Amino acid sequence: MDITIKVTTEEGDREIKAEKGENLRTVLLRHNVKVYGKLSQFANCGGSGICATCGVYIADKEVTPIHWHDQLARKFGYPRLTCQITLNEDLHIVLPSNKIMWGQLWPKMSR
Repeated sequence: MDITIKVTTEEGDREIKAEKGENLRTVLLRHNVKVYGKLSQFANCGGSGICATCGVYIADKEVTPIHWHDQLARKFGYPRLTCQITLNEDLHIVLPSNKIMWGQLWPKMSR
């Protein structure tokens, strides 16, 4: 294991290890990091970059986007797709606290 990923969530920080060249989504799921919300954990594209529900924020550096969604994410400041990031160096990610993202239902608004 030669890559360290610092993961920041509402519960705090933790570090996980990965091999260089691994897919970020695969590593996070292997370490029980919840990249999906309540609905998308059951209904997602499986890492093909279509559903856009596995997003995280990259906290410490610029990761060059390859996928069209990640190009827009960088431009407009929304989460990057973990399924489209290959690990080449240490990384600090932040999980969005409110995982209401594409492919999920909005909560009922109180009136």
